[in-house]
Amino acid sequence: MARQRSTRAHDQVLDAALNLFSKSGIDSTSMDSIAEASGVSKATIYKHWPDKDALCLEVMARLHGLHEEPVFDSGDVRTDIVALLSHRPPEQRSEQQTRMMPHLMAYAARNPAFGKAWRSRVMEPPRTRLVQLLKRAVVSGELPADLDFDLSVALLMGPMMYRHVLSLIQVKPPENMPERVLEAFWKAYALPRQKPSGKA
Repeated sequence: MARQRSTRAHDQVLDAALNLFSKSGIDSTSMDSIAEASGVSKATIYKHWPDKDALCLEVMARLHGLHEEPVFDSGDVRTDIVALLSHRPPEQRSEQQTRMMPHLMAYAARNPAFGKAWRSRVMEPPRTRLVQLLKRAVVSGELPADLDFDLSVALLMGPMMYRHVLSLIQVKPPENMPERVLEAFWKAYALPRQKPSGKA
């Protein structure tokens, strides 16, 4: 019972913090206002998070669905890369991301330590998963052994960031963007398929 109350309080604080951060900005939102909006005492909040930055990081991790750990393992590496590039949170959370992102970027720009922690916790997991998929393609002989993984990630994920920026300014991005980006990447880097040797 006590654990249920603790979980409920935890969720109430995350929901209240997200709403306040996205409306008023992170700098303008105090822990007192989060406590009041969530109905959870500030003392209890500090038992879960040492400071506002830690709370904000968990809000962003939840908003990006990092607790759900999506699996990309269909057996076809190209299909899995497209699925990773296409992965987006449910519509409600996507809208919340859109509202939250300008506040987050402004706060991270003013707080380098927070920006570094945000990149590590929120941005690094999808990058790591993409590198793992690219390494699978190298092992299978689909991509070259000397593939530059850092450049590959930039080439594949950069357009997805562009797509997100377009959505922020309410411009419709090109259709089938993940598929088209991967196709262009594959044309540039994939090794020629080996033809089966004929029998003597």
